[in-house]
Amino acid sequence: MSVQSAMRAGVSGLAAQSSRMGAISDNIANSQTVGYKRSTVNFSSMVIGQNGGSSYQAGGVSSSSRTEVSKLGLVQAGSAATDMAISGDGFFVVSKDVAGTSKALTRAGSFRPDEQGNLKNVAGYYLMGWPIGPDGSVGNVDYESLNGLQRVNTAAAGMSAVATTEIKFTGNVPSAQTGAGAPADPFRSSVEYYDALGNAQRLFIEWQPTTTENNWTMRVTDATGAEYGSVDVEFSATNPGAGAPLNYSNVVSTSGGFAFDTATGQVTLNGTASGGAQPMTIKFGAPGEFDGVTQFAGEYAPKTVKNGSSAGVLQSFEITEDGKLIGIFSNNARRALWQIPVATVVNPDGLSRADGNTFNVSASSGDARLNDAGKGSAGAIAGGALEGSNVDIAEELTDMIVTQRAYSVNAKVVQTSDEMLEETTRLKR
Repeated sequence: MSVQSAMRAGVSGLAAQSSRMGAISDNIANSQTVGYKRSTVNFSSMVIGQNGGSSYQAGGVSSSSRTEVSKLGLVQAGSAATDMAISGDGFFVVSKDVAGTSKALTRAGSFRPDEQGNLKNVAGYYLMGWPIGPDGSVGNVDYESLNGLQRVNTAAAGMSAVATTEIKFTGNVPSAQTGAGAPADPFRSSVEYYDALGNAQRLFIEWQPTTTENNWTMRVTDATGAEYGSVDVEFSATNPGAGAPLNYSNVVSTSGGFAFDTATGQVTLNGTASGGAQPMTIKFGAPGEFDGVTQFAGEYAPKTVKNGSSAGVLQSFEITEDGKLIGIFSNNARRALWQIPVATVVNPDGLSRADGNTFNVSASSGDARLNDAGKGSAGAIAGGALEGSNVDIAEELTDMIVTQRAYSVNAKVVQTSDEMLEETTRLKR
């Protein structure tokens, strides 16, 4: 009879509202959980076949849960350099086990190094990525599969040294020292550079004034005084290029592969290094340019700027927008250590929810594909930041009041239907 179907509908309403209250309570409890995605419960009616007669059979309501994965939370400042948030679509790839065999997706980027140097978030999941080689590349990687990813480990980059490959010489040589009565001794300055092992080496740059005005002979020697080579340098004495190199000539190569490009003002040579040679380029400035050595009245004022550094200990990290984990060493050297990809799926809301704010791919979500952060549909990575929960407390409290009242009304339907059935039973007496 219809009264019994009304009771069944009320019971189904109680079950549906209970399920919705459970989702609301979960959302409120996780309103401060990093990377949490709000859950909702949606209702749909159930219809029992109607025969078009005077009796109506209530079908009730069914409920289904859904996680709002595609709704982004607010990106806020983190407390560590290894905190990460994705500004846009995509997920970090993580693994619960050390071997990295069981992978999942997450937006919770509160990663910290553990006792072995592995980056792990508060839920115990390890961050996955690709190691960056010494040449700054990740090599050939498969963007269509998660299997090639490795645990991001920072302990292996404990120390780093960078070899010097380029030296830029700037400053002034005194014009008054050239011409008749030029001094016999050269003006000399030393340059410290580093080999691949971080050992400090030294070479010397000498400027010998000649008896011809505005003409010098520049020599490069090693720490023992052995000469690499020399070149004659003439400076312009008339405007508009007065004071800049006019031309380079008479290149003499003595040792170390000394080679001078007169068009650019650059010399290449093989400096001393532990167990071999250290190729370097020294830039003196192109003819007619003022970005290198100059000759004006005044004192000898040399200045050199070089790259490279001695061995240093890893001190801190930096995350770039394209997903590179940069190691910063005590010698001020910076080196890319890991590439952190961003995984995307066609339908994020179709992902299967799991513990620890993680998700697994499903038939509804489609397969996961890896992307470089900030490219294509993948969002950029914000280092030192975290994505907060996408829960709106005010909205949840409003839904809780509505759900509570709907539950009470459904309970009233059950109670009233029971009273009607009891009244029907009394008719038989």
